[in-house]
Amino acid sequence: SGEAGERARRAERFVARLRGRIAGVPVELWDERLTTVQAERALVGGRVRRGARRGRRDRIAAILILQSWLDAQRLARETT
Repeated sequence: SGEAGERARRAERFVARLRGRIAGVPVELWDERLTTVQAERALVGGRVRRGARRGRRDRIAAILILQSWLDAQRLARETT
């Protein structure tokens, strides 16, 4: 539905507390939906065995999240 679920609300509360403790340091929330699915598909496409995928899936998802954030920052700079 596009609405924030319980985990998103928990993340928002955490970020609010974090911002209060580290004033002056920017903290952003970033949508990570479907990155685990994307990571799994990439590993399957790369013919990584099931047992090996478990250990790598979260790392690949983290890379995808970071890359999407970096791409958005670059696009924002190019459009301003």
